[in-house]
Amino acid sequence: MRERIPGAKGGDALHEPDPATVRAAIDGDLTAFTELTRAYQAHVWRFLRHLLSDATLAEDVTQETFLRVYQRLRTYRAQAKFSTWVFQVARNAGIDALRARARRERLLRAVSPPRAVADASLRAEIAAALASLPPKLREAVVLVEVFGFTHREVAGILEVPEGTVKSRVFRARGRLAAWLAESERVDAV
Repeated sequence: MRERIPGAKGGDALHEPDPATVRAAIDGDLTAFTELTRAYQAHVWRFLRHLLSDATLAEDVTQETFLRVYQRLRTYRAQAKFSTWVFQVARNAGIDALRARARRERLLRAVSPPRAVADASLRAEIAAALASLPPKLREAVVLVEVFGFTHREVAGILEVPEGTVKSRVFRARGRLAAWLAESERVDAV
């Protein structure tokens, strides 16, 4: 039997799943996991849509949420309600998406000229700016700013200390800004 969450309204109420279903999912039962996903998917999407203010991004992050839930099911402890745990995973995925979006926007601002340019021209300029970087700086800044990995994750990917990643990203940003300033100076002449 599923427990109704207080404060939920109408027929679209959020219910706690049967503990046996949660245990089965933890033990690897894909049918049980599918049942849990279906029970929470619309609620998680609605939460993320409001958090992210972007319905399409909310769809992507909802999928990411349930991938994380599946990967981390064994870490769930019944000390908290399952719904609370799922929404915590969704919130963390949403915050990661917001941070990734902010990083991409910062990178675009850092390497894009202030004047209005066509998208193709801007893409070409960004590509040229990135190509001007040494490979070690380029891979670090692309993994952090474009793909949204954390410094720690990039350290694992590149097999270098986290401080090295931070240093490379900082130097790459500086070089990109200098490259842009030089490009603007040449264009002004």
